[in-house]
Amino acid sequence: MVAVTDQISCSHCGAPLPVQPGEILITCGYCGFTSVVETGKAFEFEHSLILNTIATDQTFEVVKGWMKNSFIAPKDLSKKSSVLEENLVYLPFWVVSGEASSHYKGIFERVAPAVEKEGDITNHYDWLVLARKETDFPTRSYHISLEGKIPFEATKIEKNAKVLNSEMTSQDATQLAHDEISNLHQYLAKDRVDRIIEINTNFDLSGAFYLHSPVWFLTYGYKGKRFQVLMDGASAQIVKGELPGKTSTSSNSAPTQTVNGCPSSIPL
Repeated sequence: MVAVTDQISCSHCGAPLPVQPGEILITCGYCGFTSVVETGKAFEFEHSLILNTIATDQTFEVVKGWMKNSFIAPKDLSKKSSVLEENLVYLPFWVVSGEASSHYKGIFERVAPAVEKEGDITNHYDWLVLARKETDFPTRSYHISLEGKIPFEATKIEKNAKVLNSEMTSQDATQLAHDEISNLHQYLAKDRVDRIIEINTNFDLSGAFYLHSPVWFLTYGYKGKRFQVLMDGASAQIVKGELPGKTSTSSNSAPTQTVNGCPSSIPL
């Protein structure tokens, strides 16, 4: 790995490219060319883009609608809160596709007498891996409609938006997907047996592609305090949001992922 540099030049158009520590892939904001930081060579995987559909002047209206529909939010929250910051960020993801099959054996104890059971769990996944390290972004609560992806094109990115680069190779993402799917299958098996004796998971991975997807990071103020909301820029769905006096809420807290088909440490 080359030493960390503050800036390199795009090998396609020559534009200056700022490089942050740990970034492996970098996308030029001028021409959209994606290259490997270490070599400067062209990125060989498919690079796709999900388009943002929410204008800046619409974002907080969406958030206020979410506030009104929350039964645990203060009744005056939508009227007395105000937007303090709003940043559109295109987050880098790897989508790892393939089939995972697990065979499990365990003890079913819910009805006496306890019996030994075994079975299989098989699913196809388009598994989403955020290509940034040391972040608590709720990837498992974030769902992307892959039908809406287009080839990456820099001219489709808003001028005020930030495009983050990848800190993971495809191999890193594939291994992480492997580990997370294995954990998911263990979770699913525990719904069928009370004690797992043995579980083995095999993967038939069909490939991986690189994707940038828009997320709005909004901060709002209410009674002198600041709260953060993450909103999907494609669907206008709230991914995760803070409410006064409550813990953060997300669209889905269970470890699930699309089958067949913030307080956040992500730097802005």
